[in-house]
Amino acid sequence: MNSSLVLVVNCGSSSLKLAVVESKSGERVIEALAERLFTPKASMEIRSQEMGETRIGLSDADHGQAFEVFATHLAAEQELNGRIIAVSHRVVHGGEYFHCPVLVDEEVLQKIEACSGLAPLHNPANLQGIHAATKHFPGLPQVVVFDTAFHQTLPETAYLYAIPYGLYEQQQLRRYGFHGTSHHYLMLEAARRLGQAVEKTNLLTVHLGNGCSACAIRRGRSVDTTMGLTPLEGLVMGTRSGDLDPGLILHLLEHMGYSPEETDELLNHQSGLLGLSGLSNDMRTLEESARTGNRQAELAIEVFCFRLAKSVAALTVSCAPLDALVFSGGIGENSVLVRKRTLAWLEPLGFVLDKQKNEVHGEDSDGRISPKNAPDVRVIPTDEEVMLARGAVSLIAGESP
Repeated sequence: MNSSLVLVVNCGSSSLKLAVVESKSGERVIEALAERLFTPKASMEIRSQEMGETRIGLSDADHGQAFEVFATHLAAEQELNGRIIAVSHRVVHGGEYFHCPVLVDEEVLQKIEACSGLAPLHNPANLQGIHAATKHFPGLPQVVVFDTAFHQTLPETAYLYAIPYGLYEQQQLRRYGFHGTSHHYLMLEAARRLGQAVEKTNLLTVHLGNGCSACAIRRGRSVDTTMGLTPLEGLVMGTRSGDLDPGLILHLLEHMGYSPEETDELLNHQSGLLGLSGLSNDMRTLEESARTGNRQAELAIEVFCFRLAKSVAALTVSCAPLDALVFSGGIGENSVLVRKRTLAWLEPLGFVLDKQKNEVHGEDSDGRISPKNAPDVRVIPTDEEVMLARGAVSLIAGESP
């Protein structure tokens, strides 16, 4: 193909992230982020190589209206006319239906809708993005890449819950895992940096942002991960609780008068770092507050790191002998403190930190932040957008995923 530019669409519950990506190099020709949708403060920021930066007010706009503004701006980008070959959409939950990128058709849309109950904040928004892109770019292939697809290689021992088996057979209640696009990218990039074939590489990849998950990769395939049926399971996150006693939920419902909706709000939006600190879900804010003596901020950081270390330790049983532990995501890539404290908890497993390399995020050592004689620990920036673009290009070129 002469052109490999792909429009990448990532719809959040109240945001819309877009980029035109060169799939081979990963170069962003144009990027846009619409935030605070459905509120009077909604706005979009567009950064373009050709036209510079633009900020646009979008008061009370939904995903479709935000996409329309971007499409109008895109049409004015003369150098892009006719060069975009596909639109690639991130969809959070594909259930057991999807193992690889697929072209959008009516059946695919119905299956995404069927999975919406498992990702009620994400799949409906993802569908809005697909409908908006189909309307504005009807002549382009619309491709869907699923967060859950990379984890479809989990064995039964990792994905089954210890509940009556009929609930899995009849309702597909099982662990699915998320952030698959990020973990897939990290696997490919780590194998490249290690100089190993993907199918011979064993890794633990840790994606830490407002949402957090860890993944055990054995011989290039996901074999265990921390998120489950929904993105609520697993690590402590920005506003999500992560793992907790299911009896706590029953107690909230039966003895404290919480409704299912209030329980959902509590565990998904009021917990995690925000709930523990009573201050913020942003690790940067918490680290600054901890330095000035805020005990709750300090406690939130310590719980976050301890729980992360426990999960990493547990996941090692799935991918030994381990070639590398990889930190990524906004927190994983930028927080010197989180990496330091997490690895301190992991010292009994032989992990050691090179303090100087950690301070510069491994930038002078191909991402490595551990000594040569210790288990390999790396900081590798993730790139979900380039994976979405490459997935689309491979699919329409008829290549195997």
